Amino acid sequence: MADITASAAPVVASKAAPKPKKRIPLLVWFGIIWIGFIIVVAVCADWITPYRFTAYDLRNRLSLPFHPLHWLGTDELGRDVLSRLIISIRISLLVAFGATVISAVFGTLMGFIAAHFRGLAEQAVLMLADFQAAMPFLILALSVLAFFGNSLSLFICLMGLYGWERYARIARGLAISAGAQGYAGAVRQIGATPSRVYLRHILPNIASTLIVSMTLTFPEVILLESGLSFLGLGVQPPMTSLGNMVGYGREYLTRAPWIMLAPACTIVLTTLAVSLVGDWLRDRLDPTLR
Repeated sequence: MADITASAAPVVASKAAPKPKKRIPLLVWFGIIWIGFIIVVAVCADWITPYRFTAYDLRNRLSLPFHPLHWLGTDELGRDVLSRLIISIRISLLVAFGATVISAVFGTLMGFIAAHFRGLAEQAVLMLADFQAAMPFLILALSVLAFFGNSLSLFICLMGLYGWERYARIARGLAISAGAQGYAGAVRQIGATPSRVYLRHILPNIASTLIVSMTLTFPEVILLESGLSFLGLGVQPPMTSLGNMVGYGREYLTRAPWIMLAPACTIVLTTLAVSLVGDWLRDRLDPTLR
């Protein structure tokens, strides 16, 4: 009898052993730290810039990096590259974050409308999404900016139209799936309004998928903003952005490459960090991969 008890003890202990926690990969830690650093720089831009980003220092034009007064050098007008880079990070993050939120909200709303009304409303939303996906967004952006002019608010709203069809398809499919599972119909039968059903019951269940989609869209918006600013149709002077700095520095690539390399490296590291964190979140939040 004692032998049976002794032999059963290890089995119970092995079943009660806690599961080993999954460690966060080193590259994901790099992405998290870099994103946090960029956010702090953007929020504190007004206090940490050594000079005004439009201030001229003609005596130190085209100064090399590690200059005693200008750590990242200056451009041909003597403007401090570090100060312009800090302000550019804030503007680029503002555009990317605002556009991503607008795209997610608008796309999710259109997806819920298609899932709720079905019929003609669903066909109209899907046709609009197909049209958005079929037309190159760069051509649409060039046309709108050339016709209506450019301002920061208009530019953010225009960038918010990028990728909304992804959220619409995701929200529509998941909302239809939630309705088929029965809990949405049960809440509706006890008197809940459609807005309460979608916002309080369906949206929290699909929020993880939408958040992952936002982390994957965010770097694309940064690259798109950089491309438009590089072409001269993005953020307009005297305001500056990362793409604006890259476009401005290409004329001095052979004489002063630091003007272009500083914002270019920032774009690469930021998009890489957001992509790494987004992939990690997708693996952690997707129940099929657990």
